[in-house]
Amino acid sequence: MTCPETSEIVRRRDLEAARWVTPSGFHMRIGPAQRFVCTFDDGRFERLPSPPFTDDPLSFGYGKPYRESLAAARTATGESEALGAAVGEIGGVTSVVLVQDFAFVAGSLSVAVGETFVAAAEDALRRNAPLIIFTASGGARMQETSLALMQMARTTLAVRLLKDAGLPYLVVLTDPTIGGVTASYAMLGDAHIAEPGAVVGFTGRRVIFETLRQTLPAEYQTAEFLEGRGMVDQVVARKDLPRVLGSMLATHMMGRDRRTAA
Repeated sequence: MTCPETSEIVRRRDLEAARWVTPSGFHMRIGPAQRFVCTFDDGRFERLPSPPFTDDPLSFGYGKPYRESLAAARTATGESEALGAAVGEIGGVTSVVLVQDFAFVAGSLSVAVGETFVAAAEDALRRNAPLIIFTASGGARMQETSLALMQMARTTLAVRLLKDAGLPYLVVLTDPTIGGVTASYAMLGDAHIAEPGAVVGFTGRRVIFETLRQTLPAEYQTAEFLEGRGMVDQVVARKDLPRVLGSMLATHMMGRDRRTAA
């Protein structure tokens, strides 16, 4: 395989051993299956079932048939939708984890993604456990138009329920996190961590340039740029994420009765 940053050829087994980070430090995009293994203690976890949802709720017919796009994404990724959920331990703390898959229709926010998010938040409440999400999205899914946009409100309310219960909600921003996801649940965490080099923003660079007619800094919308301006709390390499998340979870859950977490 080739490093997108340096064009260096890297053996797959070496990438797997390095958690899909190239020798140059470039963090490659990974999906739920790989992310869960990298995140949970000893790579042990239980996938949570996907809630029921309807494909193509608006019978969208412009351009390539929407159902064909969904079928192709499912074949390519092995996932049923752009958001996967699992439960396991991180630093010994039982946690519910959500992972967006950019390879699935650009990780776009759909009705199914909203349903999965809400179901995971409800599961975290039942378990008295924290919720963590790894975001990676190009925004709301255009084939579902206003129904997709409504998920911004639904997921925000789900986060509110976690906060009302005193349960931590942590966000890990991965490359890229753009659009309606950034405008909703990606920026509502008790802490915001980002992987090195991740692009995070609401509108793309080209649109901003055409609006402002000003040259943007080369590092604009990167995790490091946003950390320097307080939008990101900490930039953390993938290999260090389990340790950092475990420390945060231990602090947030300190003194809380975990006996109901199961």
